[in-house]
Amino acid sequence: MKQFTHRLEVRTSGKGLYNISRQVESWVNGHKLTTGLLTVFLQHTSASLTVQENADPDVVYDLADFFEKLVPDNPRLYRHAIEGPDDMPAHIRAALTMTQLSIPLVDGELALGTWQGIYVFEHRAAAHRRGVVLHLAGE
Repeated sequence: MKQFTHRLEVRTSGKGLYNISRQVESWVNGHKLTTGLLTVFLQHTSASLTVQENADPDVVYDLADFFEKLVPDNPRLYRHAIEGPDDMPAHIRAALTMTQLSIPLVDGELALGTWQGIYVFEHRAAAHRRGVVLHLAGE
């Protein structure tokens, strides 16, 4: 079995979903493995990862809008406000989603469905640099 790691830097420009599928697939394809498992890990507590539809952009817009309604940026609702009024809601949104994904590698390809993409889900209003660690293990 072989193992590889890599760190991506994803620059966000505020709240929303950022498709990182191409960067991830390009890195995986460069290792020429046929079978294995990819772990994608986000090194932050105010953003998250998700696998979501990549064909219709309205899906990711609706998802972002839903989370805005589910966890509003209302400083009267939270004690933690030291990093700004959107920080605690961002932590809650991240807790409701994921910071790690596992994606099988089958016949040299990530086993994503036809309409699935890998996204960083930015929960903060300001631009950020988000670290995404990739770990690929397989043959």
